[in-house]
Amino acid sequence: MDLNIFINLALALILGLLVSKLMKLIRLPNVTGYLIVGLIAGPYCLKLFSLDTIKSLSIIPEIALGFIAFSIGTEFKLPYLKKIGSSPIIIAVLEGFGAVIVVDLALILTGHDIAFSLVLGAIASATAPAATLMVVRQYKAKGPVTDTLLPVVAIDDAVALIAFGLSVAAAKVINASAGASLAFTLLNPLKEIFGALLFGALLGIILTLLTKWFTGRGNRLSATFAMILLCIGISVIAGFSSLLACMAMSAVYVNMSKVTDKVFEQVDRVTPPLFMLFFILSGSVLNITILPAVGIIGIIYIVARVIGKYLGTLLGAKISHAHPNVKKYLGFTLIPQAGVAIGLASVALNVVPEYGVQIQTIILCATLIYELIGPVITKLALRKAGEIPDLGLKKAIENQ
Repeated sequence: MDLNIFINLALALILGLLVSKLMKLIRLPNVTGYLIVGLIAGPYCLKLFSLDTIKSLSIIPEIALGFIAFSIGTEFKLPYLKKIGSSPIIIAVLEGFGAVIVVDLALILTGHDIAFSLVLGAIASATAPAATLMVVRQYKAKGPVTDTLLPVVAIDDAVALIAFGLSVAAAKVINASAGASLAFTLLNPLKEIFGALLFGALLGIILTLLTKWFTGRGNRLSATFAMILLCIGISVIAGFSSLLACMAMSAVYVNMSKVTDKVFEQVDRVTPPLFMLFFILSGSVLNITILPAVGIIGIIYIVARVIGKYLGTLLGAKISHAHPNVKKYLGFTLIPQAGVAIGLASVALNVVPEYGVQIQTIILCATLIYELIGPVITKLALRKAGEIPDLGLKKAIENQ
């Protein structure tokens, strides 16, 4: 029997609440539990949520990603950026292109087609900000690694779009594609990035004026919701990156408004159910039955991407004279991969149709693996770096 949308939403939240208790007992991040329970309840396992149900709730992941991007944009306060310097930018560029180069080389050296290797390798740059942010929030992580991680993840999307545009253009040259199409391939990522930044900045100014005009907490919260939804909606129509647009809006807003602390506190209070639903629905669409299809190429991609991310981060941290813990542990926090990568794989279906299906299958398999293990490794890395409080020690001190 198909349940209505309200019961499905309630069921998803109840499952999320229950699994969060289990994750606390076994000391795993909540986001891992949400993904697992979504996978089990989804259409490829117990079928509590059908494909039609997931499609009917597709607006939730879009909105949740907008709020996640909006939260990450708050890390771009000018005093804070002056304090940490150019390190996040250098690291983001080198870890992004490091993953691309290592995956490209690994695939080419193992005898795979160059054009195919370039397009698949380009997607390696993308990192999922949602899982990372949730781990940081859940464990209240603080320190040099966390301070560098959030700006790096924010910049990473722009790096991924540029890397993809360049790599696809190179693949088209190899395949002797038309010049006009090649020009479009090169210019499209620039439109996605700079269009999003300009549009987001404009909305950030408007949001500053709105929260100055409306003084009530409820009205300010409503204005923030309206601007995030508007940002997502127009970005979709205009072909901008909605993630970058929401980040840009937040970055401008946090530097212009004097009431951002109050607004962000309100937003943080109302978004947990939305984020919970986002990860449960994300887990529901993971099809575990496609894992055997990953093959040797998929294994090369999964392993080489992690190596590239780590080496790129290490090099970037050394060049920018980052904190020793950033050099040691930051690379391990950049494993999660989801929405942007899946979106780029879908684009690959059109730009390189001869490889599109294979690339999409590999990315979906990799996403399943990365999303399940990534948050756990992020937690371990932040704990090793000493940025997640030891709750047992804290309680012992309090009881003395």
